[in-house]
Parts: sequence; C-alpha cells; structure tokens
Amino acid sequence: MSETVEAAAPKGPLRRLYAWMMENAKGPHAWWALAALAFMEAAFLPLPPDIMLMPMMLANRKRVFALAGWCTAWSVLGGLLGYAIGALFWQTWGLWLIGLLHVPVSEVEMLRSKYGAHAYLMVVQVLTPVPFTLVSLSAGLARVPLAAFVFYAAILRALRFIALEGVLVHLFGDRARLILERYMEVVIVGFLVLLAVGFVALRYF
Repeated sequence: MSETVEAAAPKGPLRRLYAWMMENAKGPHAWWALAALAFMEAAFLPLPPDIMLMPMMLANRKRVFALAGWCTAWSVLGGLLGYAIGALFWQTWGLWLIGLLHVPVSEVEMLRSKYGAHAYLMVVQVLTPVPFTLVSLSAGLARVPLAAFVFYAAILRALRFIALEGVLVHLFGDRARLILERYMEVVIVGFLVLLAVGFVALRYF
C-alpha cells in the first residue's frame, strides 16, 4: 500500500504569508505589486516594502539589484506625494493621516524642525526603522527644497534597499533565507522593538 506524503502547511499567519509571497514572487504582477507597496509606504502607508522585496530577492537572486533599484525608484516617487501632502495639504490630509496612524503631532514637528535646519538629516532615517512616510510628510511641512528632498530621499532609499539589503542577499542569499525562515517571529518582534527605539533615537540624535 502506498502513502502520499504532502508537505505540511506553514504554521502561523506570518509563515503562511511568507510562503504565499515566496510562491508568487516570480509571478507576472509581482513587480507592480512591489512598486505599489513601495509608493504607498513612502506616501501614506507605513508598511515596509521590505516584506515583499526580500522574498522577491531571495526567490530570484539574479535580479537582486534590479529589484532593489525598482523599489528605490517607486519609493522616491511615493515620497513626492508625501512631500506634497506635508507642503500643501497639512491642515487637512496631513493631520488626518497622522491621526489615522496614531502618530503624535509632536513627532512630526520634531522632524520638521530638524529637516528645516538640516535637510541632510533625512539620510539618518536609514539607521532607524522609522517609516519613510513620516520623513516625506515632515520634509514637505518643513519646505525642504524639492531638489534637495529628491536627492536625499534617493540616497536614503538606495542605502536601504540597494547597499544594505541588495548586497546582503547577493552575498548571503541562501543563508539569509534559512535564517529568516527559522527565526521569522524573532525578526518581526525585533523590527517592532527597533521601531519604538527609532522614535526615541530620532528625538535625541
């Protein structure tokens, strides 16, 4: 008598989501889905595109830097929308948005004062997991010159997606995938902890 052995389904919602992303990472619409997520994260949705970018890079290591560059470009474009909201529609859409995200106005004001004095401090965000949404909104509110915003935003996003994640996956793709799959819950909790620490660090940087 023969038995059919099927692979066990991933346990937990995070692992099921990761398995689904890995399965669809090479799909015909994956690149446009990544573009949409990168754009929205920079403009109004603080959901890091890394959650989609990393599985796509791990599934197709030959396209690591193309994917990272694609994500960078769309993130900068989304940042322009966030910048416009901060610069032109702060009293309506801007305040509504940060209220929806439960972000204190004081946090945005803190970033506004820093970027208004020194626009290059935008690049510091790469050291923290503070959402780029807050960076783009605050830069617009501070009236950072548009050319300077695009320049620093491009550096900021390229450092994260290309220089950091792209290089790591290119060099340690198989190991990185094993570590992520083995310690996924720990990685997620660690990210949330860093998010809280990031807000504190920005206040005193």
